[in-house]
Amino acid sequence: MNDAVESNETPLLSVRDLKVHFPFRRGSLFNSQKGVIRAVDGISFDIGRGETLGLVGESGCGKSTTARAIINLVPPTSGDVQIDGVSIAGMSDAAMLPYRRRVQMVFQDPFASLNPRMTVGAIIGEPLVVHSLAKGRDRKLEVLRLMELVGLNPRFLNRYPHEFSGGQRQRIGIARALAVQPDIILCDEPVSALDVSIQAQIINLLMDLQQKLGLSYLFIAHDLAVVRHIATRVGVMYLGRIVELAKSEDLYAGPKHPYTEALLSAVPVPDPEVAAKRQRIVLSGEVPSPDRYYPGCAFADRCPVKIDRCTTDRPELPGKPHAAACWVREEALAETPANA
Repeated sequence: MNDAVESNETPLLSVRDLKVHFPFRRGSLFNSQKGVIRAVDGISFDIGRGETLGLVGESGCGKSTTARAIINLVPPTSGDVQIDGVSIAGMSDAAMLPYRRRVQMVFQDPFASLNPRMTVGAIIGEPLVVHSLAKGRDRKLEVLRLMELVGLNPRFLNRYPHEFSGGQRQRIGIARALAVQPDIILCDEPVSALDVSIQAQIINLLMDLQQKLGLSYLFIAHDLAVVRHIATRVGVMYLGRIVELAKSEDLYAGPKHPYTEALLSAVPVPDPEVAAKRQRIVLSGEVPSPDRYYPGCAFADRCPVKIDRCTTDRPELPGKPHAAACWVREEALAETPANA
């Protein structure tokens, strides 16, 4: 599945059959029926040291819920999350503290994720207090170092979040995540709320920090162009499941799943000649509902190449470097001669 697995090394982060279901009731008071929103419906992946896994898909496909379940902000319904081979299932709050130091998160909205009543120095220094890493003058010096590391002027130490631009606020969130010296950072659409020019600055900052500190990332986004720039591997999600997982260059050069093909066909191309030759794939049908159970492939109703089996049997993601959960494409590959 990735370099860590291929070299028989224990992945830094391992997710196995993760599910997050939200029960609800619908209908009138006396005729109400129980239902389940399958936000995340059984996904598995590994992230190695120094690697970036991009997770892409339409809004509502379960990307952000996946990240929140990994860090236990949303309790998983089932499945397992491991850090260096150690499962976090059933951990007490005290046992979770060292785990949360190793796995940090940068949120989508840089303003909503910062306490408006705290100064920048207090926001970045708070993790140092929680994890008892530094105090007094040492804490202040560490906060100043972190501000310089993410490109913030240390003179802004006593300013409040509303005094900063969106890009600067996101740098504050990144500095806060770095304060505890994590091994992996979950980036939940960290640039989607920013201007295009600022997006590039934040992406370049994250890549520079990865090189300097040896960080790993789970990078969540709906913009495939952004993910292509930063990700080592890419997983494509659809209705709570990963439908394709491959190295970045392989996925963009030759997508296997019809849904991935449709997504990539919508990505703008700067070269007019290349853009004119591309065929835009427009999906028909309605986006399926996460409260409905699909015995087969959830994408079948919108798929241009579906076969009968797609509506009755659910395809699983095969365990190979470029994997696609698609009966049509996997059967075609199986029928292709090895020397073709």
